[in-house]
Amino acid sequence: MRPGGVFERVAFGQRIADIEKLAGAADFWNDQARAEELMGELKTLKSRYEPWKSLYGEIDDLATLYELAWEAKDESQDREIECILQDLSIRYERQNILELMSGEVDKNGCFLTIHSGAGGTEACDWSQMLYRMYLRWAERRGFSIEEVDRLESEGGIKSATAKIEGDYAYGYLKGESGVHRLVRISPFDANSRRHTSFASAYIFPVIDDSIAVDIRSEDLRVDTYRSGGAGGQHVNKTDSAVRFTHLPTGIVVACQNERSQIKNRAIAMSMLKARLYEYYRQEKEKEKEKFAQEKKDISWGNQIRSYVFQPYTMVKDYRTKAETGNIQAVMDGDIDLFIEEYLRFAWSNPRT
Repeated sequence: MRPGGVFERVAFGQRIADIEKLAGAADFWNDQARAEELMGELKTLKSRYEPWKSLYGEIDDLATLYELAWEAKDESQDREIECILQDLSIRYERQNILELMSGEVDKNGCFLTIHSGAGGTEACDWSQMLYRMYLRWAERRGFSIEEVDRLESEGGIKSATAKIEGDYAYGYLKGESGVHRLVRISPFDANSRRHTSFASAYIFPVIDDSIAVDIRSEDLRVDTYRSGGAGGQHVNKTDSAVRFTHLPTGIVVACQNERSQIKNRAIAMSMLKARLYEYYRQEKEKEKEKFAQEKKDISWGNQIRSYVFQPYTMVKDYRTKAETGNIQAVMDGDIDLFIEEYLRFAWSNPRT
C-alpha cells in the first residue's frame, strides 16, 4: 500500500468509530487493562488519521476558493491561493513521511550509541562530532535527551550512548545505523595532511511494557564499578555504575549517568531489552533473506555515508545517493534530507 493510502485511512476512521462506540458503554472501564489498551490504540489511530482528515478538508476548501476566483476572474486571490497551496504541500509531505514509519516500534523513543573506529585521536574527535550532530538534530525537533553512558578519550569520545525520547524518534533515526566516514585536513596533524576517520552509529528502540523480551537471570552477568565521568564526589567514589553482559548473544550495555546504582540498573536493563529486541529482529530478517537472490546488507559495520571537508565539501549517502554540499548545516543537525530519503528508499526496497 502506498504511504497515506486512502483505504488504510478509511480503515482507521472505522476503527476509531468502533473504539469510541465501545468507550461509550457503561461497563467499558470494568476491565481497566483492556480499556487502557483500547484508549492507547485510539490515541495512536487519531494521531495518524486526524491530520489527513484536516488536510483533505483544507484541500477541498482551497479548490472551492480557486473555482470562485476563476469564475469571477479575480486575480487578487492568486497570492493567497499560492501561499495556502505551498503550506498544504509541505504538510502533505510531512504527513507522508510519518506514513512510512508503520513498524511495531517506529513511534517509540530510541537509544543512540556512537563508537569510534581505528585512528586514535582523529577517530575520537570524529565520534564526538557525529554524536553532537545527532543531539543537535534531536534538539531541533524538541525531543528530550538523556546521556546514559560516555567513555571519553583524548580529543573526543571512544563511545557514548544517549536516550532520545519523542514521537517517532526511532522511526526517524533507525536508518542511521552503520559506519560513517570523515575526510578532512586533520587539525591534529602538524603537516596539515588529509585524514580519513570512521565512527559507528547504532540506533535501537526504547521498548515499552507492551512488548515482551525474555531475559533469564542465568544468562546475565552483572558488574558494578565506579563511574569515570562527571557527576560529583558520590558518583566517582561509589560502585554506582552498572554493566550488563548477556551471555548467549554477547551484548554488553552500561550506565553510569545516575548517582544511584538502582537507577543505573533500571536504565541498563531498558537498554538491554532494546538491544535484544533489535538483535532478534535482525536475526529474523536474516532468515528471511536466505532465499533472496540479492542480499543488500546495510546493517552495523558497513559504511553508509561519507562526510568530506577537503578538498571539497560534500555529504553523500551511499544507499540513497542523497547528497548536499552544505556540510556545516549537516554537522549542526540538519540531516532530515538523509533521514527522509532513507525512509522512502526502505519503503521501496523492503529487503534493505
